[in-house]
Amino acid sequence: MTREPWWKESVVYQIYPRSFQDSNGDGVGDLRGVIDRLDYLQELGIDVVWICPVYDSPNDDNGYDIRDYEDILGEFGTMADMDELLAKAKERGIRIVMDLVANHTSDEHAWFVESRSSVDSPKRDWYIWKPGKDGREPTNWESVFGGSVWEYDAASGEYYFHAFSKKQPDLNWENPEVRQAIYRMMERWIDRGVAGFRVDAITFIKKDQAYPELPAPEGRSLAPLEGGSLNQPGILDFLREMKREVLAPRDVVTVAEAPGVPVDQVREYLDERDGVFSMLFQFEHVDLDLDLDPRAKAVYRPWKLTDFKEKLDKWQRETGKYGWLALYMENHDHVRSVSKFGDDGAYRARSAQMLAAYYFLMRGTPFIYQGQEIGMTNAPFETIDEYDDIQSRQIYREELARGRSERDVLAYLGKRSRDHGRTPMQWNDGPSAGFTTGKPWLKVNPNYPAINVEREKNDPDSVFHFYRRLIRLRRSHPALVHGDYRPIHESSESIGGYERTHGGERWTVLCNFTDRTVSVERPNDAELRLTNVAEGRLPGALSPYETAVYRSKK
Repeated sequence: MTREPWWKESVVYQIYPRSFQDSNGDGVGDLRGVIDRLDYLQELGIDVVWICPVYDSPNDDNGYDIRDYEDILGEFGTMADMDELLAKAKERGIRIVMDLVANHTSDEHAWFVESRSSVDSPKRDWYIWKPGKDGREPTNWESVFGGSVWEYDAASGEYYFHAFSKKQPDLNWENPEVRQAIYRMMERWIDRGVAGFRVDAITFIKKDQAYPELPAPEGRSLAPLEGGSLNQPGILDFLREMKREVLAPRDVVTVAEAPGVPVDQVREYLDERDGVFSMLFQFEHVDLDLDLDPRAKAVYRPWKLTDFKEKLDKWQRETGKYGWLALYMENHDHVRSVSKFGDDGAYRARSAQMLAAYYFLMRGTPFIYQGQEIGMTNAPFETIDEYDDIQSRQIYREELARGRSERDVLAYLGKRSRDHGRTPMQWNDGPSAGFTTGKPWLKVNPNYPAINVEREKNDPDSVFHFYRRLIRLRRSHPALVHGDYRPIHESSESIGGYERTHGGERWTVLCNFTDRTVSVERPNDAELRLTNVAEGRLPGALSPYETAVYRSKK
């Protein structure tokens, strides 16, 4: 029998290093801070760590604007620190996955500096340069962060393309020299000891080479760039080349950030024989609160539980035929899951546990984002000055300029800003939550005296210990890794649930998403294997935010 890939049975912990642990008091987390916390990750039960970018960077977009792919930003440490982290993690049976940012670089990267130096530069075609059209930008496309995708360069009289910030010029993937430079860089990191890559914004690398004008929403001059620079025809030629030259020969794990890939096309990306990546992140469940009307930018949309379940169930059904998913509820680009999908007040701990069980035992590899395992919540940011995120600040400026009230825009950011997931890790109830002895780069959530690792570890019924039990349960039962998935209670606006079946076993996961007791039929002749309600459990019902996991014979 062919053994399943190791990453299917793994549990991944995502570290946003700037906010994880500061070792030198400068207010910014660093690699030595990660090294100091490896024992904590081992105690939790983690065997893979994904580290967000620590490469040399001007930090326009917190490290996703890379100045040098093969050097470490000074505030994070040195390459020697990186090598020590790889070695000490390996001693504990922990693999390290790095972020691969291959769609764009910083405008301070040596490649772009040379490309910008002259229209005759040998690296001019390493980026996307176009002359203006009728005295304006080459196209009417809007960048992800707002404003035109084109930035004018006075020295050459041409514009360069940036899907994100103007300090993040897009690489020209049509140029084979660019692709080869990226592949060789990937190989050197693999040789250094990384186990694979989380592949950032990879579906943006292919552009419509006609660069057409796109239809703009009513009342707006710019059009979303998705029509010309997201999952475009021909992108799989690039990705299959990457797999053929780098990924397959080295047998590394890859997790693709792949917006714009519809579920009916995902087989081309994930098929275990002919696809490109090991797994991918889909965004439908975390973005279900975004208004889909392109005219309604930065508008929050209320959601229903059936919407949430349908998004997850659809991807489970489809990928179960041929591939594998990355399971997650939050990350550095999204808010805290207990604040979004649970109750971050009276039922914070219990709803955080319920959400954990609901996503963790689906078919796929579960990812835990730092602080999720202790039930960290959204931050009470009150003014725009408390936000650091480049995207949040751009939304604030644009929407106020369009006439929206400050109160309205701040209310939106209070539900959607990426900074909610980036507040410093809450280790204890000491100054700055034990994150730093200096001034934190971003405001610490003031609830840290009540929500912190030290307190969680001392409480056997805490969110932290529930995650430990989940990890042990999944690791001990192949059905919870490899079993088939079947949703139940699909039409309920209160109950989420599903079954996993494998090798003569049936596992049933039941979750109450409400703050009231809800009637539900519990499985007959089944053994209760995990719950977050220690006492007072009700027959024929689930208590508020209760989860119950049962095992039975088929």
